[in-house]
Amino acid sequence: MRVAAVQLNATADQAANLAAADRLTRAAAADGALLIVLPEKWTAMGSDEDQRAAAEPLDGPTIEWARAIARELGVDLVAGSMLERVAGQEKLANTSVHVDPQGELQAVYRKVHMFDVEVGGRAYRESELEQAGDEIVVSRTAGGVGLGLSICYDLRFPELYRILAVRGALLIAVPAAFTLATTRDHWQTLVRARAIENQAFVIAANQVGAHPAGQHSGGRSMIVDPWGVVLAQAPDSEGHIVADLDLDRQREIRERLPSLANRRPAAYSWPVQEAV
Repeated sequence: MRVAAVQLNATADQAANLAAADRLTRAAAADGALLIVLPEKWTAMGSDEDQRAAAEPLDGPTIEWARAIARELGVDLVAGSMLERVAGQEKLANTSVHVDPQGELQAVYRKVHMFDVEVGGRAYRESELEQAGDEIVVSRTAGGVGLGLSICYDLRFPELYRILAVRGALLIAVPAAFTLATTRDHWQTLVRARAIENQAFVIAANQVGAHPAGQHSGGRSMIVDPWGVVLAQAPDSEGHIVADLDLDRQREIRERLPSLANRRPAAYSWPVQEAV
């Protein structure tokens, strides 16, 4: 199974972002990818005002494009993430959508973990603009392979990925806009760790380069196998990477080193009871 991660340098110019996504999605499909993952917030990066202006409902032009190109190219498409206007909700959702090769929406995931941190001398407060989701989502590709959905900062929360694996995810998509500082120091370690501990393929599509409002993403999009081997890694520029996933090898790893099967959920009680 050949998959691709698309790496973009999104700005506040939605038309330019869409044109770049369209071009690179087509290039990935031309390289034989049957599953293509776009990065986080690929429709617009910039100030809160820029992002609010770019927000759409799920029946807006961004998802219409995703459905049309997936159908045209005959691919599964994880349309990165976009800011979604949700009826009856003041704040926006950071939403990832899986579209199948018939152009049908197979799954919708709203980012669970908000990036409220200080890093690289800058404060980020996603929760001021966005509402956290509360549902963990596993979809299925056209070939019936379990596909776990996650977004960016989720990568730092291993419990989410373990639940995805336990619920049947063999592949996990990570659309991201990881900051330059955290990409350089943490990105590869975190992506490989999530792959190894869950014996899953991880397709991590990152933004790259400078964006409006002083943001800077680190690139290095990756595709990692269940043994933690980096199958492909992007350079520090826009483009796409592809890799062939050996699902038989994954099955062999899970059989010979059955860490998922050896779990003992009954022993993982919380909170821990202290001895009296």
